[in-house]
Amino acid sequence: MSSHYRVLVTDGINADGLKPLSADPRFDLITRPALDAAQLQRELVGIDALLVRSATKVSREALAGADKLKVIGRAGVGVDTIDVEAATERGIAVLNAPAGNTISAAELTMALLLALVRRVSGADRSMKTGEWDRKNFSGIELYGKTLGLIGAGRIGAEVARRARAFDMRVLAYDPFLAAERARSLEINLGTLEEVLTASDVISLHAPLTESTAGIIGAAQLAMLKKGAFVLNVARGGLLDEQALLNELTSKRLGGAALDVYETEPLPKDHPFRSLGNVVLTPHLGASTAEAQQNVAVEISEAVRAALVDGDLTRAVNAPAIGGEEMRRIRPLLDLGQRLGTLAAAMLPGAMEEVEVRYAGSSESMLRPLTSTALIGVLSEAVGRDEINLVNAMHLAETRGLLVQRVRLPAHSDYAEYVEVRLRSAKGSIQVAGALLAQRHPRVVRIGDYRVDIYPRHTLLVLRNRDVPGVIGRVGTALGDAGINIGEYHQARREAGGEALAAISLDGRLAPDVIESLRKLPEILEVRQVQLD
Repeated sequence: MSSHYRVLVTDGINADGLKPLSADPRFDLITRPALDAAQLQRELVGIDALLVRSATKVSREALAGADKLKVIGRAGVGVDTIDVEAATERGIAVLNAPAGNTISAAELTMALLLALVRRVSGADRSMKTGEWDRKNFSGIELYGKTLGLIGAGRIGAEVARRARAFDMRVLAYDPFLAAERARSLEINLGTLEEVLTASDVISLHAPLTESTAGIIGAAQLAMLKKGAFVLNVARGGLLDEQALLNELTSKRLGGAALDVYETEPLPKDHPFRSLGNVVLTPHLGASTAEAQQNVAVEISEAVRAALVDGDLTRAVNAPAIGGEEMRRIRPLLDLGQRLGTLAAAMLPGAMEEVEVRYAGSSESMLRPLTSTALIGVLSEAVGRDEINLVNAMHLAETRGLLVQRVRLPAHSDYAEYVEVRLRSAKGSIQVAGALLAQRHPRVVRIGDYRVDIYPRHTLLVLRNRDVPGVIGRVGTALGDAGINIGEYHQARREAGGEALAAISLDGRLAPDVIESLRKLPEILEVRQVQLD
């Protein structure tokens, strides 16, 4: 690699945080703020690395001028302002700084909690109007109360530590947090319903994914104790704001504190603004001097390591692999990821162990195959844009997961064969797939059942009684819902016992359709998995 690097900085990034680059004589920093796409395209000529925050939009058009660009560094978590697909096509690694705002977000959570339960905002407003109204601002103590975390990753774990300092009991719903890791954090794991019904305070710290969107809706809020409190310093889409508004206006809940919203900025006429039992802040989770410096240092060090050492551990996109090698291994990597997604959706309980087993022609395939399987396994836990081929193993380790790789002898039926096995305290699941003719992926096993189905789009997995007519009734229910069936594979171990159906669908089932399937007397279990 070159021994000298030119780095373009286009947003207001903390100067002290840039010292890992500015103090290194191998790097020249060029500052060009407020560039539009055409200007950015011109400025990127001859540049090795681009550093941005949220103001600069790195589009496909802008990247057309990137003749030397190897790295784009985002001083923060989200990369939605960067065309990651276009960067990947050009072999440009996109790096982010996911850990720099952890403490700031955790501290804001505690600040909001204290302001909420001690009614600080209302009391402050009252005092500034000249009042001395003690009786109307009585609060509660946190001592002895139960905090329920929805998500216990980096930020959730830090909130748990601070809550214990107030002598709170901490529960968590996080299907991807291993039991041993939870014990080390002194967190008691439970189902979502268990956490909601037992907690005095609920705090959301999950990524926004397809499975977590709307995770706290009307039914979940109804499970909370009368007088409970709700906090959201994660993502607006996790929480049904209208359902929360109904609970707050009826005074069944004690209050809510929100830093994030479904629509940002929060509309000026939003009803939340008029409620006395709500504390609102304008997405301040990372808005501290320390967080801004931390993310700047984190991304500066990551960019330096990427350029000097080829270290892409902070990359959110997979390292570029081109030509014949990519064409050869891409189908197998895709299969591994889809098997991981399927296994995670089928596993009962909180995951503790992941095992990836491979039988095939490549001696070097097992490690990247394990990483792609982990992408599928963990995407719903950490967010798809935060996990990649390089950091998947690290993220698994931080969650306390035991990850094992096993090279199998040649399979008797398949030249390229992959198994993903997951284990939890409540059980285990094994799924397997194979490549036919080196290119065509098939799922060939789910649990104890041999199947044969193409892993694409939406996969519906049913456990049912092996009785006449069940396939017809399921097909009718799907047809009535306007869903086309791509493939339907029914597997059984013995006649008249239990069977498993793997059904490839062209569309995703609405919750009411899934519920109608569950109500069929022959159906024992329904799982829907999005594989694409």
